Amino acid sequence: MKQKTIGTKQLILSGLFIAFGIILPMCFHLLNMGGPVFLPMHIPVLIAGFLLGPVCGAIVGVITPILSGLLTSMPPILPTMPIMALELCGYGLISGIVFSTTNKIYVSLISAMVVGRIFALVGAFIASVTFAPDINPMMYIVTAITTAVPGMVIQLIFIPILIKFLVSNSEISKSLAS
Repeated sequence: MKQKTIGTKQLILSGLFIAFGIILPMCFHLLNMGGPVFLPMHIPVLIAGFLLGPVCGAIVGVITPILSGLLTSMPPILPTMPIMALELCGYGLISGIVFSTTNKIYVSLISAMVVGRIFALVGAFIASVTFAPDINPMMYIVTAITTAVPGMVIQLIFIPILIKFLVSNSEISKSLAS
């Protein structure tokens, strides 16, 4: 069986999505639009999963909150950043897996949003038993979900439109495929 490797284009585009994942939240915070409400870091990670596949999507998902936390303190290093790294890993991984197998945007997006929250629950549980004993994992997730309803609506509207455009554009599709 031939092992698929990450090509130069995927590597460059992964770096670009990581940069967007750091810059977009900074813009939201400059406009006093909270990250936990609008989820600006999630958008580039989800798109990376759709366009670059599950491996690059997961890598972008892990690296983005770590770099952002180290460079901007958003998300806070402890306890949020490790939880978000797992959550966004789930988003990139699942959006990539489901989209590459079904080619259905909404199924892929909703699956990624659900599984990403499960990854966050696992991360919150790990945090609660290691370095953040005051975290109640279930309350962490319930609060995160109820706070993030506007961001989830934005994702459900914006991402399918963008993915349809990018996938249907022959020049972009051709450059992503090679």
